[in-house]
Amino acid sequence: MAVTDHVDLPTFIEGVKKRNPGQPEFVQAVQEVAEDIYDFIEDKEQYHAQQILRRIAEPDRVISFRVCWQDDAGNIRVQRGWRVQNNNAIGPYKGGIRFHPSVTESVLKFLAFEQTFKNALTGLPMGGGKGGANFNPKGKSDGEVMRFCQSFMTELYRHIGADVDVPAGDIGVGGREIGYMFGQYKRITNQFTGVLTGKGLEYGGSLIRTEATGYGAVYFLLEMLKTRGQDLIGKQAVISGSGNVATHAAEKVVQLGGKVLTFSDSQGFIHDPDGIDQEKINWVKEHKTKRRGRISEYADAFKGATFHEGQTPWGVTCDVALPCATQNELLGDDARTLVKNGCIAVAEGANMPTNLEGVHVFKDARILFAPGKAANAGGVAVSGLEMSQNSQRRAWKEDDLQVLLVDIMQGIHASASAYGKVSADYTDYVKGANIAGFKKVADAMLAFGVV
Repeated sequence: MAVTDHVDLPTFIEGVKKRNPGQPEFVQAVQEVAEDIYDFIEDKEQYHAQQILRRIAEPDRVISFRVCWQDDAGNIRVQRGWRVQNNNAIGPYKGGIRFHPSVTESVLKFLAFEQTFKNALTGLPMGGGKGGANFNPKGKSDGEVMRFCQSFMTELYRHIGADVDVPAGDIGVGGREIGYMFGQYKRITNQFTGVLTGKGLEYGGSLIRTEATGYGAVYFLLEMLKTRGQDLIGKQAVISGSGNVATHAAEKVVQLGGKVLTFSDSQGFIHDPDGIDQEKINWVKEHKTKRRGRISEYADAFKGATFHEGQTPWGVTCDVALPCATQNELLGDDARTLVKNGCIAVAEGANMPTNLEGVHVFKDARILFAPGKAANAGGVAVSGLEMSQNSQRRAWKEDDLQVLLVDIMQGIHASASAYGKVSADYTDYVKGANIAGFKKVADAMLAFGVV
């Protein structure tokens, strides 16, 4: 076999930038992984000879399509939809569908790339993919959302399948949207298969799927704290976001004895120094999902709480932080503020919410820091369990699923620890998660040859 010249890291990243112009989110995601992978693969000629990292950083395919639909006023609207199938070396493509105005090809490529390693870390046979559209479901009627979802699936259905690509929900795509898309898939194909996860319990969904991402992030946070002989009892937590992941992360923090101080949305954040207990969390869930309201109204509903318009919550003094909103919401200065204020642990509930500068700040300060591909893998883990239940035509009990979720998150922590141990008192979980995920995918790719 010919020996390939080893390209250094700056040259590799420059090549990624040239091949993906105008796609900063994707380049950022690749750079974060590559920075940790390069030392690991330095003396492993098989990875270089087979160009494994270069191949993983090039999606298997990017599918782009037009989505036409009609609004309630009779106007014809046109959006753009995508499905990025990044890598299926260890199983069918698996990853969410996102409906949000910020969706671009770059964002979806970064998410699919991250998903590849996240899914590998779960130990389940799932490859990495992601999809979505620049459609905003906020302010739309149920009829408008239904028509858009049906049009979206009319284009997407030919590229997915229970053994090919299994999408799920993400930002802007909840139970309502999954139901409309699954119904259209069934209508077109005349098949009832586990082609989507996050389905309703009535038609093949799994218990605890809604809670899994938020709960899993807190389980991973707890595992990190245990390495220092600590737990969440009495800890003050700052959480961003106020959707599914944020509210369930808050719920689990409260259950484990912690005190939640903040929630946020795109307009700003609320700070409740008295703590956001279960009753208040239930109010937020109802307010955001059924009334589709803004988090600012929390300050009107609960005495002592304040709303801070146009700001993020990272200046609030805390022991632990869980960014659960969206990518690049926690910047370098935010990270420095958290460290300065005594934050000892950060677990990412969202995908890449901390930018590269922030990640380096946390690493340099040697605080406990869990990247999204490890900490928020609970959601896709339970999606994988939903796939298993669909294949077996069965449904597991909630207690069984809770045990499996805890076991998977502990397994991810163990894998990240094994490859990320720097010294007796510090583990680089970013490096550990990147290497553990990469190795599993890379070794499968080696087994297949050049395909």
